[in-house]
Amino acid sequence: MSPHQRQFLELALAREALRFGEFTLKSGRVSPYFFNAGRFDSGAAMAGLGACYAAALADADLAYDMLFGPAYKGIPLATTTAVALAGAGRDVPLAFNRKEAKAHGEGGLLIGAPLQGRVLVVDDVITAGTAIRESIALIRGAGATPCGVLVALDRQECGQDGGRSASEEVAAEFGLPVIAVATLDALLQWADGRADLAAHLPALLQYRARYGRRDALDARPSDDASSSQASSNHAPSNLAP
Repeated sequence: MSPHQRQFLELALAREALRFGEFTLKSGRVSPYFFNAGRFDSGAAMAGLGACYAAALADADLAYDMLFGPAYKGIPLATTTAVALAGAGRDVPLAFNRKEAKAHGEGGLLIGAPLQGRVLVVDDVITAGTAIRESIALIRGAGATPCGVLVALDRQECGQDGGRSASEEVAAEFGLPVIAVATLDALLQWADGRADLAAHLPALLQYRARYGRRDALDARPSDDASSSQASSNHAPSNLAP
């Protein structure tokens, strides 16, 4: 697990953006965990989150010229990422969109720097992929080139029709890399090392076994002798991403 993944998960838990229990998702699935980026609701929390986004982007080594945040959650996420990048020495342009076009003042759907060059979309998660598809259409319509998508958490689970996850569908449809600050695999590895989350680990593993990407589960190596007791009791496979 990378330092930024651990930092992100610790911050998400502290801010209750990441919760464990029983949650009914929009898909109808009952999930043992829930992520809500809206709980990063203070300056310090947003600063920490932006640093995690920027670190994940640095690790990905992706070529990009500017950031784009889809309304609504993508707006503060792209903004705090841009601030974190500036603090690390790279000042990049930033733009975002409105849900509805404004007829007065500056007008239009877009706010911020003109969309040009290679544009990275920054959002919280990919569910149905609707916001990402709208963003890509806006970027291309402005004559720029979408170059990737950066999200906080990849749940790594198949869609309702099985097969690929939502992030994999977006990547395949548009030929773009999808970068996640953390994944379900990283969450499992992190939870496996925490006594306070041990009670939730069996449900997390069962959920992954039921809804996780089948190719990822099949490809995962078996546990070795160094795995923790909780891991060996509940996981038929290695928890490392």
